[in-house]
Amino acid sequence: METFFIKALQLIVALSLLVLLHEAGHFFAAKIFKVRVERFYLFFNWKFSLFSTYSNWWRKLWGKKPVKRKENGEYEYEGTEYGIGWIPLGGYVSISGMVDESSFKEEDSQKSFWKQLPDLMKNIIVSNKDVKGERWEFRTRPAWQRLIIMLGGIIMNFLTAFFIYAMVLFAWGESYVKSEDMNYGMKFSEQAKADGFKDGDIIIKTNDDVVESWSTAVLQDISNAKTVTVLRDGKEVVIAMPAKMSLLDMIEPPIYANMRAPLQIDSILPNTPAAEAGLKKTDKICAVNGFKVEDFNDFQNSLIAIQQALPEKANFGDSLKARQITLLINDSVTKKVTLTPEFTLGFANAMPYQDKITTKTYGFFESFPAGVKYGVETMKNYVDQLKYLFTKKGAKQVSGFIGIGSIFPDAWNWQRFWLLTAFLSIVLGVMNLLPIPALDGGHAVFAIFELITGKRLNDNFLLVVQYFGMYLLLAIMILAQLNDVLRLFGL
Repeated sequence: METFFIKALQLIVALSLLVLLHEAGHFFAAKIFKVRVERFYLFFNWKFSLFSTYSNWWRKLWGKKPVKRKENGEYEYEGTEYGIGWIPLGGYVSISGMVDESSFKEEDSQKSFWKQLPDLMKNIIVSNKDVKGERWEFRTRPAWQRLIIMLGGIIMNFLTAFFIYAMVLFAWGESYVKSEDMNYGMKFSEQAKADGFKDGDIIIKTNDDVVESWSTAVLQDISNAKTVTVLRDGKEVVIAMPAKMSLLDMIEPPIYANMRAPLQIDSILPNTPAAEAGLKKTDKICAVNGFKVEDFNDFQNSLIAIQQALPEKANFGDSLKARQITLLINDSVTKKVTLTPEFTLGFANAMPYQDKITTKTYGFFESFPAGVKYGVETMKNYVDQLKYLFTKKGAKQVSGFIGIGSIFPDAWNWQRFWLLTAFLSIVLGVMNLLPIPALDGGHAVFAIFELITGKRLNDNFLLVVQYFGMYLLLAIMILAQLNDVLRLFGL
């Protein structure tokens, strides 16, 4: 339970910071162009707020008169309302005149929108002179100003990621194991072996790009490479890669290529199957369900094979039965254990190459170009992965709050926390660039259309696509949370 709260706290802090900075990007851009920002909130304030600068006690404290209310119960505008909501899922800014909702009338009840849909879709393209509104509203501003306002949050996310990466490099440096120091070599899947790799090979080039150290990002380079050069028995061997390779297939367990690690128990995690079975640090696991394991990679792959053997429509009972396994310890002791729903045993393996870690340090000013380079590479890799989003395998990889929270470490580690926060900042920025009407990228597309054609889409049409964009985002969120729940049950 303690681990859950630590992960949850890291997730909430990271997302709150990133969303606050994202919305600040919109806020400052709007203020520059004198567009009215009605609200700036940390967290969501459905029904009520934990704090608001419009609250009477706050205004009384600062010697200001209470904010007047309109006939519909909403406050009159008295400058930007700053507040804190009670739902810790990010935050928002409310900019006046984003969409003219006066065209949509509520008197026909919930079916009103669908009844009015044909009328709302008329005259999709209009002239700029047909746009009406106050001078301080978003929709009355020139297209180039609206584009900057909508991209403000995305730009802020990218700048935040670059800055965090720079400060991490400045504070901790960059630690890695050089390719030539990996004397255990790599472990390859059966597919990789069929493509020409052998266990023990060390990957040193993808095409002509030198691989200085191993990371999962190298798999992405391999998926796009025509040739891969490995070091085998002290000699360089060039392997021609298949024409079409899917990164999702390569990262699907057993992973296509990974750093080879000896099987050596470093510590037993409390309240896990390993602890219940009485495993000790000096124990050596020799076999799983009768299958011999020679290294930690073999052990992990054996557990993965058990999980993959589950039928596609497996239920909780099927998962529980599959998780009951037999271990051979020290070549003589047999123990029966039940794996966790995530198909793990519950021990930390000793990290190899601890005596061969190279750490590159950066001065304060050196860290900024290095941080930008690191961030751009991370962004390029993430964008490249988006092509799998709408595939069957890609849809299964979509994660909700549980999945995102699980990537944070069990114990608070500032270096890891900031690296993950920077990565999430890039993810937030890239996802908001998608041309979905409810996202910043959708609004940006409409502004670019106007810049190119000199015409604009009318507010009625924008209102319609905004609704459908929200439905699409809701469907993606439901898929993400469903994937998380299925993973909790080992499905």
